[in-house]
Amino acid sequence: MNAHEARIVLEAALLTAQQPLSLADMDKLFGGEFDRGVLQALLDELSRNWEGRGVELVCLASGWRFQSTPAMRTYLERLNPDKPVRYSRAVLETLAIIAYRQPVTRGDIEEIRGVTVSTQVIRTLEERGWIETVGHREVPGRPALLATTRTFLDDLGLRSLQELPPLANGNAAPLPLELELPMTHAALIPGADAGAVAPAAKPIESSSSWMSPVS
Repeated sequence: MNAHEARIVLEAALLTAQQPLSLADMDKLFGGEFDRGVLQALLDELSRNWEGRGVELVCLASGWRFQSTPAMRTYLERLNPDKPVRYSRAVLETLAIIAYRQPVTRGDIEEIRGVTVSTQVIRTLEERGWIETVGHREVPGRPALLATTRTFLDDLGLRSLQELPPLANGNAAPLPLELELPMTHAALIPGADAGAVAPAAKPIESSSSWMSPVS
């Protein structure tokens, strides 16, 4: 298989995949025929080929995928009149604390927020796939340690936690109140679920220092 043929196969796989494709997935796609360097070169070329269009190839925490560009959102929203799921401030503040202070226990979150964290808040974040248990603190009761997932990063369009908005003066950086999946190629596939296309995200506005980094 030459480079042109490989690029066509890779493009088709990315356009029809329901989840981002990792380099390991691509290696499986080609039966190990190409090394990672060649795969990366193919991805770079595909990315350049799609520049200036309404869809772009992006690299996220769990792999590569095609998604609509921000400029297309206004138009695509017209095809999806359903309002996206909105999350309470308690849910989003809890998520923000976990994102910036992870790993943390439920008790840590309660101490920072100054209020009890309900089981439903944690369950909501777990069911959405944004947080998971990554261990237990070795203290009496061995409380679960919570951290964010790759899905959380994917839904924010990030490749790593280092790309989260930086903290400034001990205050929380903006974090969307409406986390959403960008419109992906799935909207073009009959029967596929493209996810909610939400309005422009609003930041969490806070003058407190509860988001300051762990020393």
